[in-house]
Amino acid sequence: MSVIIVLILASLTVGLIFLGAFIWSVRSGQYEDTLTPSMRMLCDDVVMPNDLPKAGGDAAPRPASEETKNGR
Repeated sequence: MSVIIVLILASLTVGLIFLGAFIWSVRSGQYEDTLTPSMRMLCDDVVMPNDLPKAGGDAAPRPASEETKNGR
C-alpha cells in the first residue's frame, strides 16, 4: 500500500514540474508568434554565402544582385 502513495507523490511531482515549465514558457513568450514558423517554409529566400555579413562588419546583409535573384 505504501508503494501506491510513493507513486502518487512521484506523479504529482512530475506533473507539477511540467506545469511549472509550461507556465514559464508561456510567460517568456514561447507561444507568441504561431504564424511565422508555418509561413517560413513558403518563403523562397536562399541566403548565399557571399550575402552574409563579414565578422566585424555591418550587421545587415547586402542586397541581392540580379544574378542571385534569377537563380544563376
